[in-house]
Amino acid sequence: MSTEVLKPGRAAQPRAARTGTRRPVPKWVLGLAGVLGFLLIWELVPAVGLVEPRFLPPASEVIMALIRDFGLTAFWVAVGHTLMAWGIGLAAAVVAAGILGLVIGMSPFLRRFTNSTIEFLRPVPSVALIPLAVLLFGVKIESSLMLIIYACFWQVLIQVLYGVADVDNVATQTAQSYGFSKLQRIRYVVFPTVLPYLMTGIRLAASVALILAITAELIIGSPGLGNEISMAQSGGAVSGMYALVLATGLLGLAINIVMRQAEQRLLAWHPSVRGEVVL
Repeated sequence: MSTEVLKPGRAAQPRAARTGTRRPVPKWVLGLAGVLGFLLIWELVPAVGLVEPRFLPPASEVIMALIRDFGLTAFWVAVGHTLMAWGIGLAAAVVAAGILGLVIGMSPFLRRFTNSTIEFLRPVPSVALIPLAVLLFGVKIESSLMLIIYACFWQVLIQVLYGVADVDNVATQTAQSYGFSKLQRIRYVVFPTVLPYLMTGIRLAASVALILAITAELIIGSPGLGNEISMAQSGGAVSGMYALVLATGLLGLAINIVMRQAEQRLLAWHPSVRGEVVL
């Protein structure tokens, strides 16, 4: 059995501290390893005959088709149509839900009066409105906007209602005692509490908006990436179809990164972003 002699003036230190601790693997390394592993499995599945290559081309073939798409003007036009429907629909839903959420949430009567209506309409899937959208607007972008706005509206509205309900009554009463007007109470008391909830709703709605935009383009035939996927499938361009599907995934990833960065910047003061523990 070995023993250690401590010299005067030196404190005992744990062996892990002296020998050094292993640094955790960075998240981006793990993420990259996961992506490479998925692509490797995808490459091997058709190669070993588990799935016929005509139904599932190798990952290398699909990636090459995607790279070719990056050099086509028609591809970027389709991306532009999809992003335009996504942006307009999301913005309209956020504005409408934000205003109505504040109005309804700050009125106990309106909250009780509209509760049953909200709970009835919220679960209705947007895709169920596709026949109505086609009857009203045909295959134009307005059909996509109708579905996007409907789906995103509830995502944001519910979060805003939760945010208004979370406003501290003591802070509200203090603002009233200091003579704050209605607009001042909304600006300095209600809005700072609602903002984290609002940003969460916007981040969730951004993903939903992209899903509905692609779905509307696939089913209705509105211009965009979804329509390009449908035409590639009907034309037998299987590799091109999978390349476009991969492009929609990359677009969704980019949107999620942008929304998270925006949320972190706008909520830099919030404990959930700073990582502080509120006692």
